[in-house]
Amino acid sequence: MRRFLLAGLMLLAIWQGLSWLVRSPVLPDPPTVGRVFVQALGGRLGEHMLVSAYRVVGAMVLAGLVGSLLGLVIGHHPRWNALAAPAIYLTYPIPKIVFLPLVMLFLGVGDAAKIFLIALILFFQVLVVVRDAAASVRFELVLSVRSLGATRWQLLRYIYLPACLPAVLTGLRVSTGTAIAVLFLTESFATQAGLGYYILVETWGRMAS
Repeated sequence: MRRFLLAGLMLLAIWQGLSWLVRSPVLPDPPTVGRVFVQALGGRLGEHMLVSAYRVVGAMVLAGLVGSLLGLVIGHHPRWNALAAPAIYLTYPIPKIVFLPLVMLFLGVGDAAKIFLIALILFFQVLVVVRDAAASVRFELVLSVRSLGATRWQLLRYIYLPACLPAVLTGLRVSTGTAIAVLFLTESFATQAGLGYYILVETWGRMAS
């Protein structure tokens, strides 16, 4: 915690120093930004933040559940892993934003399409991490538990799930930044709420004025 506080203070100090050097409205100082942020938060910004948070959290929960379950199922079975690996490696590098027209065609332009598109991008990140974690569980450990009469469900629950839980959390933590980046793109069209919409409206409004 102390390291994070020191890092935050250091960033604020660098920001303040650059603001003094530049002396331009393009780079305001931290107190000015904080004051304007508090004022905007009391207006429409708070509503837009709640809408964006709902979309991001919904997408992360959906991607986390589906990606984790599928990763566990594929990773714990070598044959299924071998069958699914080519499809995963083929589709993982594809920019999922290319599916935007199809998503809009089937789900419309509402929250469902935005949540699904973000979840689709995060799904593969979680799937690959959890699958690799499940595949790396030692066979000796699995064999010893099987010798005690454990069923496949008990193996998933008591062996694979605890072993893959750190990978699930890591995948969700890493994908948070990606979710926020994709959120801006999905909220830049066919919507009147969200941080992406708010940023575009504020930017173009100020440029026009």
